[in-house]
Formats: sequence, structure tokens, C-alpha cells
Amino acid sequence: MFHKVLTGVAVAAVAFVYGGTASAGSHSKMVDGPEVTWNHSLWGKPRAFTKGLEWLSEQLAERTGGKFKYNLNYGGLSKPKENLDGIEIGAFEAANFCNFYSPDRTPASMIFSLPFLPIGDWKVRIEASDAYYQHPAVKKEMAGMNAMIYMAGVLPQYEFLGRGKPPRKLEDWNGLKVRAGGGVADAMSKLGATLQTVPATEVYTLLERGTVDAVSFPYTYAHAAYKVHEVADWYTANFQPGTADCPTVFNLDAWNALPQQYKDLLMELKMGVYEKQKEAYLAADEVNLPLFKEKLEEVRFTEDELAEFQAQVGKPLWKESFVDRYADRLPTQELLDFLLAEAAKARGGS
Repeated sequence: MFHKVLTGVAVAAVAFVYGGTASAGSHSKMVDGPEVTWNHSLWGKPRAFTKGLEWLSEQLAERTGGKFKYNLNYGGLSKPKENLDGIEIGAFEAANFCNFYSPDRTPASMIFSLPFLPIGDWKVRIEASDAYYQHPAVKKEMAGMNAMIYMAGVLPQYEFLGRGKPPRKLEDWNGLKVRAGGGVADAMSKLGATLQTVPATEVYTLLERGTVDAVSFPYTYAHAAYKVHEVADWYTANFQPGTADCPTVFNLDAWNALPQQYKDLLMELKMGVYEKQKEAYLAADEVNLPLFKEKLEEVRFTEDELAEFQAQVGKPLWKESFVDRYADRLPTQELLDFLLAEAAKARGGS
């Protein structure tokens, strides 16, 4: 572990350009350097979310002849909500945290919980997120915690599975009892839905009994994991009301202590990490979507309807929940404009 605190070292600016980065498996050049061991604090078990990090650990060992050991620790180093604390004091070198764990501490990352952002496409989400985390205001916020964000912890967009009459227009959500959190909950509340605080493990039973009408989870793997599709009548396929982000963060002192060739290697491998994570989620969709399509009614919205959702619900909440809420701490309008511009660029719109 990295415990020694280096003094007098300026925070390094990490330059990273998406287009010039190698894809997974496209490089095999060996990198020589000293023996280094990093510990990465995670939670839960190996899953789609961690597939990219597992690949990163393997690649670092392979490309350095075993000299760079990158250990993934599932639940053994810290509680999930305390990972940022561990990073700040140098208890471990790398970790993941979710933006909703400490919104007042990491307000810049809360932008990814806003509803109906135009970042539902995997390519757009990855490119826009990665550019956003290199913005000086975001890097300054993290540096205040002796940290730097290595990469976004991209989660799939949330979708709903539910029982009864499927909601096909915004007004159809009015009065429904929905299980949702974060920005998705804010959006559904604006639509008149009644929010239910339901632990994930209880969703199946409560939906089956009618205590809850609709459930939001990352699509499709989380719904399948909790077997929601077995008691649902319908599912939304492209509602995309929001998501969250659980980025990978490095301790700044540990980063600054790395030899340059190891820094370069980590940056070279980053897009491969994204690709492996994306592949794992898409593989889950290939298994789960046929199960949904076989028994459930699909609810799909037109582009005009989605634009209406964004205008009526999304944009007011972008201002209320991000621009206005954190304006005293961040250049929030600049950050929102920057993210939207990067999303448009990734879509080929600029």
C-alpha cells in the first residue's frame, strides 16, 4: 500500500485524448520499470461493472512482466461510502466511488445523475464522460481530496419494468407508485409519480403484490438479477430517464510517485477498460432482452417524445438540481454546456 505522503509535489495535469488511445488488445509492447503494488478498493463481487478493471489488472501484470501488481480488493479495504476517505489519506492507491454517496462532497460528478441527458448511447457516454472528467474545475475538485479521476464508472441507463397499464405518455406516470432514486426519482416526482423507497431485494415481492407499479434499475442486467421480469407486464426500452456514475479514482500521491512509463501505460489501457466493461453489459443484454421480449410488452418512445421529455422534465431539473444547486462552488453552467458539447461531438454533431 501507498502510505507515504509526498510533499512539495504539484498536482500533475493528466492530458488524455480519446481519439489517440489504443483499443483493447491492440498493443503488446513490454514496459520496464520498478516493482510497484497498488490496491484498488471495490465492493460486492466480480460482475459486469468490474470486467474492465479485471482486464486492467491482467494487462498491467502482463505488460510489465509482473512488476506492476494491481490488486482488486472486493469489500476488504473499506466500506463503499468511505472509499474517498481512504483515497484522501492514502490507505489505498485506487478505488471506486458512486456520485450519489456524497453529493455535497463531489458535486461535479452529480451531473451524471441528471435526467434525460443526451448521453444514452455507449460511445457518446464514454467519450463525453471521459472528456468531462478532464475539465479543470472537475480536476480541481478532486485534487482537494488528494485524488484524480482516472475514468468514468459507466453504468447503463436506467429503464422501468412494471405491472398494469404501460405508460406511453408523460401524463401516464402521474399517480404510479415507482421505485427510483437519484435524478430518476427527481424526474418521476416531476411527472406526479409517488416515490417508493424499496430495497432492491424486496422489489420482486412488492411488484408482484402491487405495492409498487414500476421499478427502475440499470438496464437490463439489474432487472434480470432481481428477476423483476418474472412479475412484470411491460418494460421501457428507450426511456433513458437517467443513470449514475461510479468513477475510478487514484490517490494523487500514488499517481505522482509512478514512473512516467507506468503512467503512460495506464492511460494507454484506459479505452480498453471501457471496451471490456461495455462488452460485459452488452453480453448481459443479449441474454436478458430475449427474456423480456418473450413475455413483456415493449414500451418505446419516438424521438419527438424523448425531446419533449427532455424539454418538459430534463432541462428544468438540469437547472434546479445542478446549475443552481452547486453554483456557489462550481462553474455549473459552464460544466453543463461543456458536457452537452462533448456529447454532441461524440454523436458527430460538431
